Amino acid sequence: MNLKIEEIQEQIKAMEIDGWLLYDFQGLNPLAKKLLGIQKTMLTRRWYCWIPANGSPTLLCHHIERQGFQHLSVEIACFSSWKEMEAGLSKLLNTSQRLAMEYSPNCFIPYVSRVDAGTVEMVRNLGKEIVSSADLIQYFEARWSKDQLRTHLLASKKLMQLFFEILEQISQTTKNNLFLTEYQVQQTMWKKFQHLGLQSSSPPIVAVNQNSNNPHYEPSMESSAEIKRGDFLLIDFWAKLLQSHSVYADYTWVVFLGDKIPNQILNVWKIVKQARDSAIQFVEHRHTTGTSTKGWEVDQVARKVISKAGFGGAFLHRTGHSIGENDHGNGANMDSLETKDERVLIPHTVFSIEPGIYLPEFGIRSEINIYLGNNDLRVTGEPIQQEILKI
Repeated sequence: MNLKIEEIQEQIKAMEIDGWLLYDFQGLNPLAKKLLGIQKTMLTRRWYCWIPANGSPTLLCHHIERQGFQHLSVEIACFSSWKEMEAGLSKLLNTSQRLAMEYSPNCFIPYVSRVDAGTVEMVRNLGKEIVSSADLIQYFEARWSKDQLRTHLLASKKLMQLFFEILEQISQTTKNNLFLTEYQVQQTMWKKFQHLGLQSSSPPIVAVNQNSNNPHYEPSMESSAEIKRGDFLLIDFWAKLLQSHSVYADYTWVVFLGDKIPNQILNVWKIVKQARDSAIQFVEHRHTTGTSTKGWEVDQVARKVISKAGFGGAFLHRTGHSIGENDHGNGANMDSLETKDERVLIPHTVFSIEPGIYLPEFGIRSEINIYLGNNDLRVTGEPIQQEILKI
């Protein structure tokens, strides 16, 4: 098993529950598979792993798939029929009353809602109370090791160097009365990732003028705007090192190709920057004073700044997301808009702060990453953008 049972049980006891019931059917719950270190094994039937607050874990699976779990240091019980499965599950949970599963009340945290309604219903019919495993998932899936922080900082350095190289290329090309397309810039960055020892789930966002008002804009070879002098440009780029267990770095910058930035763009930038910095300061104050902070609270801080300035309806997404081995990780998100993330921010986790305002003419987003230490925090992605770059 990937994790030490004693450590899992310590967290289960801290939640004052009787245990954690992991469940999966054909990959519906990748969180459970990852926690148990199940990778390429072919599993076509339902399985359960019960980790009690005290005592030894037990895995319940179909007879024909027992071999797929033999790498685990747990007792294995088997079933063939559905009646045997239900009887086995009832026996497994016999002494428990309150247990955690990958479930989220009202689906407030959809990233954790991996167990189907029928299975939740079946466990409840056994007389059990189900609570969300969201905090357990965050503790065991979102915290970084020292080496993972190292990979993040190195990826961050490589990304920022590449970003400024690309800006120089754009500047020189356009100053010579030539142009590049969004797609050309995106693909140039994408191809250089591999040369720099980086990998990414998808290529960067390169969006000019009104295209920047789409937070997830994707240029294509067939439909891609030209980048010329006098244009406003947003670039969002994320990647991690080409090595096992490396973690992502994820940043967004905005630039203007010229000397005279329109006042409307400058005014919106100031609001977005204030929202970003207010969220950073809020997290820093809470964390360094030992005050518990939930993800939704951080979102509210940034959102109030933008709403007070009259652009609340143009802030279309949450303030930030967890970052890990996937760009969108399994920890707390800074979100009170799309969901209400009640998870508490904990040490050794990383998340983005990226407020934005999206208008018909353009969109502005500024994104940084925050690493929480034990009693301090670190904003990564140096240098942190303080003004719209003019190139």
